[in-house]
Amino acid sequence: MLKQVSIYAENKKGCFQSITGLLNDNGINILGSVTNDSAEYGIIRMVVSDPDKCVDVLRNNGFICKTTPVLAVECPDEVGALDKILKTLYASNINVNYIYLSFNRDSGLPIMVMHTEDATQVENILINKGYNCM
Repeated sequence: MLKQVSIYAENKKGCFQSITGLLNDNGINILGSVTNDSAEYGIIRMVVSDPDKCVDVLRNNGFICKTTPVLAVECPDEVGALDKILKTLYASNINVNYIYLSFNRDSGLPIMVMHTEDATQVENILINKGYNCM
């Protein structure tokens, strides 16, 4: 199980770079991310190399952020792989709130980072079905 960092940021020029600059300056690697925006603010969700340090650095620089448990499941790089994972979860009555892509740096395989209501339960279901969860 991973900790995701959610950052609430103004939707203005240079804001995202300010965040990436702070992470760079503090040796924090971005492993996966997704950004959702609205007219004035956006939510940047990231899996990073050191989520606790990331939150400290960003909060000390005026950003509002929090950590959330997410699940990362390795996904074969083939047509229909994500569909199979989602069918498995649907059959277990699990709702997936959102998903974004990262990669396993060791194997080179895609990793689907997902948020559900109960990441521990979902992890157990997927492991029992033969998936590699992180």
